[in-house]
Amino acid sequence: MIKVLVYVLLILIGLCLSPLIIGQSGYVYIAVGEYQIETSLVAAVVGLIVFYFALQLLEWAIMLLLNLVLNSRYLPTKWRQKAAKKHTLAGALAIAEENWPAAETAMAKGAQQGEIPLLNLFAAARAAHHQGKTTARDHYLTQAEKSPVAKTAVNTSRARYFIKQGELSQARAIVDKLEPTSKSSEPVLKLAIDLYQQQQDWQALKLLLPIIVKRKLLSDEELQTLSIKTNTILLAEAAKISEAELEKCWQWLSKNDRKQDTLLVAYAHGLNGFNRHAQALKLLSKQLKTAPSTTLFSALPQLISADDTDIRNLLARLESTHENDADYQICLAKLALQQRDAKQAKVHWQNVCRIAPSRQSWLSLAQIQEQLGENTAAAQNYRKAANTM
Repeated sequence: MIKVLVYVLLILIGLCLSPLIIGQSGYVYIAVGEYQIETSLVAAVVGLIVFYFALQLLEWAIMLLLNLVLNSRYLPTKWRQKAAKKHTLAGALAIAEENWPAAETAMAKGAQQGEIPLLNLFAAARAAHHQGKTTARDHYLTQAEKSPVAKTAVNTSRARYFIKQGELSQARAIVDKLEPTSKSSEPVLKLAIDLYQQQQDWQALKLLLPIIVKRKLLSDEELQTLSIKTNTILLAEAAKISEAELEKCWQWLSKNDRKQDTLLVAYAHGLNGFNRHAQALKLLSKQLKTAPSTTLFSALPQLISADDTDIRNLLARLESTHENDADYQICLAKLALQQRDAKQAKVHWQNVCRIAPSRQSWLSLAQIQEQLGENTAAAQNYRKAANTM
């Protein structure tokens, strides 16, 4: 609306000034070589305006002609690109619905003229894998591998698919080629963590643990669980090889790791296997004094004998603080049976049944009572065990 008002205002101004301009027409003389042009100033200005509009019209006509020529030449390509977008969208929807045959077909078609063919190829490979079509899956990945930027992604995908198929050796060959280091991407490192665990290659996983900590690939709880599991197995394997290997593995652990009850118990088992029972008792006693735990209470009956009075006395002194600890009472019950003290074992199993009654605790109490000739009480506890889920 404002533009129209401006145009109207300009026209009105022109109408008002035109008599004055015509009255003072002026004179224009142009000479170019042998050609001469004589005209008034008004005619020259009008001529220039007409010439300008003629040039604009000519430019518009040329651009229109060029667009028609180019569009007619590249129109099939545009049609194919438009069709590729439709196929990609259909494939994405099929993946969301887990319609894998339709997803594979649509994504494969979309890859031919798609804007991001790699995306289509990886999606088609995934759909083929879910159908068990390994040949087609590998074909799509091979096509994607032609792009230099997709090499790592292709290898990672292949390794994942091999792991899901249970072909761990082929997956390991790819992971070794990727060479997981602190500079590797997060997917590569997580792939290596998963594969090493499935292959039970704890030594390789041990070397990867510092990188996992530095890159914060796992939560604190997951990292601690993985670290303890790895080091525990390595200690057990080292104990099967030699005493020197066991010591080497133990010394590799950090100061904090050596305070972990699970690792300490594993090391103590190894020491007992090499007739170093005194050193094992020393470590266990020290840990028992500073931080008695369920892990220690569960392991002690297998690590100490009836003659180890010092550590037994140490356990007895914990009675005041762990009277209502079921794991502690179970430990004392088992240690009492080592000394063939059935009466004392019965007392501890009764405490366990009072603190945390379970099928196993009632059965253990009933068996002790049966040994002591308390058949009526034993029968009652057998019934309690049967009724306890």
